[in-house]
Amino acid sequence: MESESESGAAADTPPLETLSFHGDEEIIEVVELDPGPPDPDDLAQEMEDVDFEEEEEEEGNEEGWVLEPQEGVVGSMEGPDDSEVTFALHSVTGGEDDKAFVWRLSDGELLFECAGHKDSVTCAGFSHDSTLVATGDMSGLLKVWQVDTKEEVWSFEAGDLEWMEWHPRAPVLLAGTADGNTWMWKVPNGDCKTFQGPNCPATCGRVLPDGKRAVVGYEDGTIRIWDLKQGSPIHVLKGTEGHQGPLTCVAANQDGSLILTGSVDCQAKLVSATTGKVVGVFRPETVASQPSLGEGEESESNSVESLGFCSVMPLAAVGYLDGTLAIYDLATQTLRHQCQHQSGIVQLLWEAGTAVVYTCSLDGIVRLWDARTGRLLTDYRGHTAEILDFALSKDASLVVTTSGDHKAKVFCVQRPDR
Repeated sequence: MESESESGAAADTPPLETLSFHGDEEIIEVVELDPGPPDPDDLAQEMEDVDFEEEEEEEGNEEGWVLEPQEGVVGSMEGPDDSEVTFALHSVTGGEDDKAFVWRLSDGELLFECAGHKDSVTCAGFSHDSTLVATGDMSGLLKVWQVDTKEEVWSFEAGDLEWMEWHPRAPVLLAGTADGNTWMWKVPNGDCKTFQGPNCPATCGRVLPDGKRAVVGYEDGTIRIWDLKQGSPIHVLKGTEGHQGPLTCVAANQDGSLILTGSVDCQAKLVSATTGKVVGVFRPETVASQPSLGEGEESESNSVESLGFCSVMPLAAVGYLDGTLAIYDLATQTLRHQCQHQSGIVQLLWEAGTAVVYTCSLDGIVRLWDARTGRLLTDYRGHTAEILDFALSKDASLVVTTSGDHKAKVFCVQRPDR
């Protein structure tokens, strides 16, 4: 969910739509927005009363539903439609219509519209207990609604938005902006802290599982691990320890002991969250074996677009813009499998409790891979343009996608053989 980052997928595709699951039943869909004036003044209030001790995301759609799978689709990627439901309320690719919606998966009912944004909505998510839903647009306008009453309870203008995430165990919202700041608010009372990074965009971020720290990546290749209570960096990785290009994505393993960072420099770095030291560097073999370029020669565009840890085996997955899905063995720090896609990977997600990894890509297809064998289990088709984001339900029974074809689709992925 890059906005204006230098990630290849973001640069080559229309504005993103983002997804987040809520109780495996309701979804909120958000699309990109436009930038607005920031207001980072004297908002550094104390937040010691926040108890940093669970979180789910979701994204929504609205009424233009097709409740039965279509026989075929018309567009640049014609073929069968494996989806159960199609939602086509947005009139502009990637939600440039500045709208976001909360809708119910079970019957496609539109619950409410998250109105009032000035620009394309790029971020959306439910709080840890699903009582609140937040939306953010490219201009930096963030809004939070109470789900049961459908009322807006908080808003703030923070500057050009790069990413947004709820705290996993408290009603606390974090966001990174183009001025290098990471913001943290207690919602809805608005108590605020800012974590000042370098003078460049905070391109990606993640709250660690302990809820007390967050890792943030920056456009200049630096990585900071922040103490959320103290508001100070615990570790700073820069120079050779950092990346040689903008960060595109970060992830943490289940216990928060390891962090994985990805960049446009095609490297994925494995970092100890305790020591702040790099303990491994991964590059796909196709990139590592490239001959060095002479003066004036240009390399083909590639970058790390998404990554994550398996919850049941010591494995990590890294997805690249050139279509490579690399599965790495963390114990030996070796490449275990390399799975090729026809076009660039946009996002990957691990299925909880299994060694199955899901990918979505610019060819409009969702694929499921067995990370133990590197085998493609199945794929799901139906979009006529690139998939820009997707979300997986908690029980791994449903996948919801958003695409450049102006549609969101629901795919049933539960299989008895798994």
